Amino acid sequence: MTAMTAMTTTPLASSLLLRAQRFSLELSRACQAIAIVRQQSTQHNTASQPSAACSHSSPSKLSQKRNMSSSPRLRSLNIDNINPHVKEAKYAVRGELAIKSEEYRAQLKKAASQDPPTPPDSPLPFDKVISANIGNPQQLGQKPITFFRQVLSLLEYPPLLDNEEALRTSFGYKQDVIDRAKWLLEEVNSVGAYSQSQGVPTIRQSVAHYIERRDGYASDPAHIYLSAGASSGVNTLLNVISASPKTGVLVPIPQYPLYTATLAVLNARVVPYYLDESRGWTTDLGTIKEAYQKAKAEGIDVRAIVVINPGNPTGASLSADDVASVIKFAAEEKLVIMADEVYQTNIFLGTFTSFKKGLRDLQNSDSTGKYDNVELASLNSISKGMVGECGHRGGYFELVGFDAEVQAQIYKFISIMLCPPVVGQCLVEMMVNPPKEGDPSYELYNKEYNGIKEGLRERAYALYEAFKKMEGVELGEPQGSMYLFPTIHLPTKAIEAAEKADRKPDEFYCLRLLDRTGVCLVPGTGFGQKPGTLHFRTTFLAPGTEWVGRIVDFHREFMAEYA
Repeated sequence: MTAMTAMTTTPLASSLLLRAQRFSLELSRACQAIAIVRQQSTQHNTASQPSAACSHSSPSKLSQKRNMSSSPRLRSLNIDNINPHVKEAKYAVRGELAIKSEEYRAQLKKAASQDPPTPPDSPLPFDKVISANIGNPQQLGQKPITFFRQVLSLLEYPPLLDNEEALRTSFGYKQDVIDRAKWLLEEVNSVGAYSQSQGVPTIRQSVAHYIERRDGYASDPAHIYLSAGASSGVNTLLNVISASPKTGVLVPIPQYPLYTATLAVLNARVVPYYLDESRGWTTDLGTIKEAYQKAKAEGIDVRAIVVINPGNPTGASLSADDVASVIKFAAEEKLVIMADEVYQTNIFLGTFTSFKKGLRDLQNSDSTGKYDNVELASLNSISKGMVGECGHRGGYFELVGFDAEVQAQIYKFISIMLCPPVVGQCLVEMMVNPPKEGDPSYELYNKEYNGIKEGLRERAYALYEAFKKMEGVELGEPQGSMYLFPTIHLPTKAIEAAEKADRKPDEFYCLRLLDRTGVCLVPGTGFGQKPGTLHFRTTFLAPGTEWVGRIVDFHREFMAEYA
C-alpha cells in the first residue's frame, strides 16, 4: 500500500484533502475573474489612449501607466487621484539627472565592494560621479568648521563634559568650546527635546545681535523665527501669503525652483520677471513693473516679490541701488518682499547689502513715512556660506513691518510642526556668534573660514576661465553664491537630435554629459530662462580640476559630433 493510499483511508486525511480541493477550485475561479477584468481594462485603455502629440511619454509607457492605474483597485492612492498640484510641482535640482547620477554612483559602489573589485555589469566610462548639481558643500569634500563640530559633540553627549581636563589635554578642545556647549545646554536642556516653536529665545537673541552688527540697525528677537533651513521659512511664508488660486508672487527668472514648486503645490500663481543677463543678471525695474502690470491685467492678486541676493543660479550680487529700487517698487504697490539672502557671505565682487539695511536707510532718509509699512521677510541659512551644514537643517527669517495679527498666524502655522531641529538651532547660534579675536578657538576658526572662502573663489575662477575657452559658451565673471550659469549655443544638429529624443536641448546636453563623464549639472530649463536661450548651472564646490577637464573634453567632442 502506498503512503497516499494509507493517508486517504483515515477520516482526518479525507477531510483535509476535501478542503484543499475546494480552496484550489475557489482560487482558480478568482484568478479567472481577475484575468477577465484586466483584459477588459486593457481593451478600454487601448481605445481611449491619447495621441503622441498630447504627451511626451511614448505610447508603450502610457499604456503601462494606464493599465497599472486602471487595474482592480488594490490601494487607496494612485497617480490619478493624488493632489494634482503635487504632480504639477517640478524641482529640477533633484530631478531626473540627479536620480540617474545616484544610480551610477550605486553601480560604481557595488562594483568596488566586490572582493576583488569587479567592473559594473555595463562598464561606465568614468570611475566617479561628481554631483555639481546642488549646493551641498560637505558632500563634495568641504570640511566642517572644527569649533562647530566640537561643540556639537558635547551637545549630543553631555557626559563628555564630566572630564574637562581630558577634553583639553587629550582631545584638544579649547575652553571656549566647553563654555559654549555648557551655555547652550543650559538654554536648550537637551538637543533631543522640543524647543519653543519659534526657536530657543536666547538663540534668537544671538541672531538679532548679528543682524544689528551687520546692518547697524536694531533687531527684535520677537520678530525672528528659527527654521529647518531657509526652505522651511520659504514654505511658511508662501503658505501664509497664498490665499487663493488668484494669488500671485513675482519670482525672478532664472530662479531657485523651490519657489515655483511651492507655489504650484499651493495652487498659487508664479509671476515671472526676467533678470538682465547683459548686465550681470541684475534686476531690471522696468521688467519687474511690466510683469506686475501684465499679471494685474489678467486678474492676478500680486502680493509679494521674491529677490535672491546673491542669486541662485546666477550668482549675481545686487548693488545698494538695485536693492533700493526694489524696495521703492514694493512700497508703491504694497508688496511683501521675500529677500532670500542665504549666500550673503559668498561674495566675490562688491559688497553685500541686505534688504533690511536698504529698507532702514530709506526710512531714515524719508520724512513722509512712505516706507514705514513695507513688509520684509529676510531669510538666512547654515547650509551655505562657509558653514555648509546642509544636513543639520538650520536657518531663520526675520519679519519687518508685518501686522501683529499676521505674525500670530505665522506663529500658529510653524507651531503645527512643533519646532525646528534643535541641533540646527544651535548651529545657527554658532554661525551668527562665532569665536572672536582673542578667543582660544579664533585662530583655527579664522584659518578654516578663510581657507574655505578662498578655495571657493579659486575654484570659481578656474571654472570660469575653463568655460570661457569652450566653443559657444558665454558667461560673466563670478560675483557670488556657489554657482556659475553660463549660456551655451548648441549646433542645429544637436537641437534636432534633442527634439527627436523628446528633450529640451540643454537637458539633452546635460544628460549626455552625465552619461559620458559622470558629472551631474542642471539644465537651465530647471530654473527658467528667456525663450531662445540655453544654459546650465554648475556648482564650483568639488575639489580639484580633473572633473572640469571632463566637462571641457566632453564639450569639444559634443560640438564636433553635431557640427
